[in-house]
Amino acid sequence: MPLLELASITKQFPGVKALDGVSFDLQEGEIHALCGENGAGKSTLIKILCGYYPAGTYGGEIRLNGGVVQFSSMRSAEEHRIALIAQELALVPDLTVAENLVLGREPVRGGLIDWDAVRALAREALARVGLDIDPERPIKELGIGQQQMVEIAKALLKDAKILVLDEPTAALTESGVRTLLGLLRDLRARGVSCIYISHRLEEVFEIADRITVLRDGKSITTQPRTALSPDNVISYMVGREVTNLYPCPPPPEGPVAMSVQGWSVEDAGHPGRFVLRDVSFEVRAGEVLGIGGLMGAGRTALLSTIFGAATSRVTGAISVRGGPATPPYTAPAQAIDAGIALVSEDRKRHGLVLEATLLDNITLATLRRFVKGLFLDHADREVTAVEQMKALRTKASGPLALANQLSGGNQQKIVIGKWLMTGPRVLLLDEPTRGIDVGAKAEIYQLIHKLASDGLAVVLVSSDLPELLGMSHRVLVLNQGRPTACLDRKDATAERVMAAATRKVTE
Repeated sequence: MPLLELASITKQFPGVKALDGVSFDLQEGEIHALCGENGAGKSTLIKILCGYYPAGTYGGEIRLNGGVVQFSSMRSAEEHRIALIAQELALVPDLTVAENLVLGREPVRGGLIDWDAVRALAREALARVGLDIDPERPIKELGIGQQQMVEIAKALLKDAKILVLDEPTAALTESGVRTLLGLLRDLRARGVSCIYISHRLEEVFEIADRITVLRDGKSITTQPRTALSPDNVISYMVGREVTNLYPCPPPPEGPVAMSVQGWSVEDAGHPGRFVLRDVSFEVRAGEVLGIGGLMGAGRTALLSTIFGAATSRVTGAISVRGGPATPPYTAPAQAIDAGIALVSEDRKRHGLVLEATLLDNITLATLRRFVKGLFLDHADREVTAVEQMKALRTKASGPLALANQLSGGNQQKIVIGKWLMTGPRVLLLDEPTRGIDVGAKAEIYQLIHKLASDGLAVVLVSSDLPELLGMSHRVLVLNQGRPTACLDRKDATAERVMAAATRKVTE
C-alpha cells in the first residue's frame, strides 16, 4: 500500500482547469520526481497536498496509509507529517537559527520559553541534516545552501514523514547541490519520503526512484527512473502538437532594431552572484524573437533590465535603431524615450491601475501628448483612447469603465494599447497570454502578427512552448542566466528548446 495517494485530483480557477483528474502516489522511503513545463499543474498539486488549498476547494481524494484525509490549512498538513520546502524559503532573516527552527512551536516551561530546550532541539535538528553551525547565528548570515538545510531541519523537527521539495536547488551552487542530494539519499535510507520537483533533469535522474510527468493539468505517465531517459521525459513534457494556428509573418528583412551585448545582471539579494551573465542578441524590425527557458532562467530579468527597471547592478551595452551603443538604462523613462516598451508578466501588479478607468490606464504612458498649456485636453485624450480600444477590439462598456471590470484578455489589450501609444520600435512581451482564455489568446497572436508585419521588433518571453515556437522567427534559450542556444524557426523544435533549457551549464 502506498504511503500517500492523490486520487483524481481536479482544481478549477476562473476560466482555467488547472488540474484535470491527476493521480499520484508515493511509497515509504521513496524519492518521487514530479516533472512538467511551467503551467503543467505541479505547483497547484503540491499546494493541495500541503493544505494551501484546503479541502472543499478541489475535487478528488488525498489518502495517507489508505485512509482519506482532509487538510484545512498548511498547519493541518504538517500535523499529518507533510512538510513543504518551498523555493522561497520561509525563514525569518533577523531571527537566529534556533529561533527559526522552533518558531510557532516553542517549548515552554513555567509560562516562558525554555531557551535551554530550544538550543538542545536546534542542535539535534542541525545534526540530523549534518549542518555544523552555531544555532545562535542569525539566519541572514548563512548562505542560501545552509538556509536550505535549516529549512529541512525545521521540517524534520516537526517529525515530517513526507518532504515536498519545490525547485530546491534553483539557488544553490554545485557544491550545495551535491550536499543536498546527499542529504536526501540519507533521509531516504531512514524512511523519509520525498516529492522532488525540479526542471533540472540531470538531478532528477540522479536522485529519483520514480518520475511522474504532468502536462496541461493531467498526469501523463509514471514510470521507474530506470525505464526512462531525459529525452523520454522531455517528449512527455512537450507532447502537444505545434500546429499552424499561430500566425507568423515572413522572415524579416528590416534593419537591426535593437542590439544587446554582454548583458550581465547581478542578483540583488546576493552580490557577486549573477541572474544573467554575458547575454548577447539582436532583433530586427519585423521580427519576433522568442526567449525560451525555464522558471528562474533569467527571462524576466532580461526584459526588465533592458527596460531600465533593474534593482541590481547591470553591465553590458544596448543600441536601438542603429544608434551608438550605450550603457544599460537606469530608468524606464530612458528606455521609453529610446523607443522600447515593456508589457510585464504581471499585468495586475505592474501593468494596470485596477481601480482606475480604461481612459486613465491606456493614456498613462503618454499623458504629455495631451497637455495643452497647463491643462489636459480631456476631449482629445478620450477620442484617442477610444480609437485605440477599437483598434484592439477591446470589449468594454466604454473608456470610463474600471480596469478591474474587464476580463483578463481585455485587460491585456489595454496594457498593450498603452504601450503602443508611445510609438515604440521594440516591444518587449513577457508572458503576454498568461491567465487569459483561448479566444483572447488568438486575438493577441493576431495582434503580434500584425505589429511585426508593420515593422515592429518584438521580443517574446513565453513559458508555453507551442506559443513560443509558433510565434517566433528565432528562439534564444536561456538556462541559469546564460544563453545555451539560438535556434532558427525551422530548427526550433520543442525537444531542442527543452534540451537547451535543461542542459547542465558549466562555469
